[in-house]
Amino acid sequence: MFVNEPQELLEVDRSILDRIRFDERGLVPAIAQDVRTGQVLMLAYANREALEKTLETGLATYWSRSRQELWTKGLTSGHVQRIRRILFDCDLDAVLYLVEQTGPVCHTERRSCFYHDLAEISGRPQPSGADDPGPGAE
Repeated sequence: MFVNEPQELLEVDRSILDRIRFDERGLVPAIAQDVRTGQVLMLAYANREALEKTLETGLATYWSRSRQELWTKGLTSGHVQRIRRILFDCDLDAVLYLVEQTGPVCHTERRSCFYHDLAEISGRPQPSGADDPGPGAE
């Protein structure tokens, strides 16, 4: 389902959440991906309450494992994630938020939290063309 307005999320039958296979802590991995570019932005976790709040507001909401509380991405920084589509994997134990991202995603001010290349962190030179776009790059 593609979403144009948060109202469309409100109309989703919430019983679908009964089919989600949460882990023993009541969580599922939640991946955020840029709806325009396909770039993977971040990985977090969601519980049922986070998924319900996402459906209510149209903003990506997660469960903070460290703070043990809900957090809606960008409410403090302004770097919100507006939901445009929600997908679940084949086993219904992971969620993919396709989002319109405002500003950087990562606390390092990068567009994506995924920027450490295996070759880089193992001390090997990166292949040409694999440059990190750096903070705030699109």
